Amino acid sequence: MKWLFIGLLVLGLGGGGFYFYKNPPAKGASSDTPSRASSATVEKRDILFGVTAAGEIGPADQVSVRPEINGRIAELPVDIGDQVPRDGLLCRLDDKDLQIERASRLVEIEGARLQVQKTERNLKRLKQLFADKLVSMEVFDDGKTEFDVATNSLERATGNLRQIEEAMTKTKIRAPFNCTVLTRPVSIGQAVSGSAGFNSGTEVMTVANLNDMIVTAHINQADVVRLTPNQPVDIQVESVPGLKIKGKLERIAPQAIIKNGIKGFSARVQVKEVDPRIRPGMTAILNIPVISAEDVLAVPLAAVFTENNERFVFVKEDEKFEKRNVTVGVNDFFFAEVQKGLNAGEVVTLEMPPEFKPEKSTNAPLPRKKFNAASAAAPVAKPITKTAPAGS
Repeated sequence: MKWLFIGLLVLGLGGGGFYFYKNPPAKGASSDTPSRASSATVEKRDILFGVTAAGEIGPADQVSVRPEINGRIAELPVDIGDQVPRDGLLCRLDDKDLQIERASRLVEIEGARLQVQKTERNLKRLKQLFADKLVSMEVFDDGKTEFDVATNSLERATGNLRQIEEAMTKTKIRAPFNCTVLTRPVSIGQAVSGSAGFNSGTEVMTVANLNDMIVTAHINQADVVRLTPNQPVDIQVESVPGLKIKGKLERIAPQAIIKNGIKGFSARVQVKEVDPRIRPGMTAILNIPVISAEDVLAVPLAAVFTENNERFVFVKEDEKFEKRNVTVGVNDFFFAEVQKGLNAGEVVTLEMPPEFKPEKSTNAPLPRKKFNAASAAAPVAKPITKTAPAGS
């Protein structure tokens, strides 16, 4: 009985293998794989062509706060994330040394003033004596010179005092506008250098106006010719799903630069509606509308072919296909407007019909190209499309 069961199992496996050998399954076939559409219906739709670019959100006004003089931080009333009103205190430097120097300058000024008074009295006496011819011209001139030297000393001491007092006003750093503290890399007691010193001074903090935001983007040189300042911009923020805000193209740089291996122009977009969830450094996707057409007949780009600068489609008539020339207008990356040559409801094929395909020969035409909306120039797109066989 055991040997009979083994024999039946071997025969069954052999028969199954022979069947699959004679009837192999279709390569890549899968019941779950949806079939690709081979045709489309001519229908009306809205077509919008725009320039798309990625950019970085940032504040319109951002300042690196650096002291103008050397000193040591005595007071630091703000921290990261704090909102500070205009002229609010950001940082205060220790001014003890300046106070001591100011007192010394005041004493110096008082001594210079006394010296001026003394030489002035002496000069008046010498002037009277010289008029009475009791002293020589040389003595009178020496008295006048002493008075001038004393006057200059007083002016110099007064100037030094003004410099000290000016430096004392710079110990308090105030907010240049209503701002938010972005960074604060220093602490109380830390010594800092002035902006006129080494490495342009120590950065105390970075502040920015987060009520006015901009997006800086790199626009491809092929697209920048289609843009003009003040164009409306649709902005999507990657970090905030579903958030769509409006903007305005503020300016485009006149000089091209290379970024990530792509030559283009820097563009600045002003954000009109600032959402509180938006933060500096977030990535934004810009869509700048260039040209649009509403409620027009359209077909998929794959349905449009070209040959010798003529565009045409293959319209299904019963079980055959008719080659028909068309006039293409506005197009985006998916559909093309058909201004002439088609009617609503007609069916066009997305692939070249077999009867129009070229026969295999050594002089076969070059491979056809897909309709490319990105290469079209506004306002009327001139895409690169499929190429029909020779002699069709």
